[in-house]
Amino acid sequence: MRPEILYPLFAPISVLPGLGPRLAPLAERLAGPHVADLLWHLPAAVVDRRFRPGAAEAPSGRIATFRVTVERHWPAGRGGRPGVVLCADASGPLRLVFFHGKGDWLAKQLPLGSERIVSGLVDRYQGEAQIAHPDYILPPEQEAELPEIEAVYPLTAGLAPKILAKAAAAALARAPDLAEWHDPALLRREGWPSWRAALTDAHHPTGEDALSPTAPARRRLAYDELLANQLALALVRRRLKDAPGRAFAADGGLRRRLLEGLPFALTGAQERAL
Repeated sequence: MRPEILYPLFAPISVLPGLGPRLAPLAERLAGPHVADLLWHLPAAVVDRRFRPGAAEAPSGRIATFRVTVERHWPAGRGGRPGVVLCADASGPLRLVFFHGKGDWLAKQLPLGSERIVSGLVDRYQGEAQIAHPDYILPPEQEAELPEIEAVYPLTAGLAPKILAKAAAAALARAPDLAEWHDPALLRREGWPSWRAALTDAHHPTGEDALSPTAPARRRLAYDELLANQLALALVRRRLKDAPGRAFAADGGLRRRLLEGLPFALTGAQERAL
């Protein structure tokens, strides 16, 4: 009988925000059919957005975050020419490139003369830094919403990273605070957090080290899983051991009837084995 406190974790994965009728089957194929399955679908990488160079010094191939002023718009043109928004900080220009970006959307996101926080993968074009389709474009008053360390989950085709991250956060919010089942001495010796805290730490890694199987949060969760499986096997074995067996007559009647029904006589070795 499943404890009632766990009911929210065994709801269908489709109850999580962002996973409607079209995306829920993709998430189910990726993680499993229940909310709990998404709890065990842990991040496989992180994106570090703490690197904040000046635009002039930003190296190609790095994720970086900038505070810039919007200076000019070049709308998308014919022949697949992308839309370009020219920005700059105190050190130099930063070009933001948008393929298939609608002009009115770009004007709303990046008004001329406005300041914006932008973050994404830096490339260089004709010696100038540029970002194609920034991951984040925020007004300065929303800068706190930019995650410095962003978890990256394994994905499947058709499921966007931000949608899955939002669903995972909602699944984590459903996880209850369970009574501790480990010996306090074990937790102190290993330096393990509580179950709820371990889940939170695993879904919000603070760097590459937090992704290691030896990180305290992941070791705690792995130990929980192993111990739970062993206890389940022990319960099954005990039930099988306690089940009544079939009673056979002890007078040798069944053995005698079997031997009399054989169309041959047993050899001496068979008699000894019997």
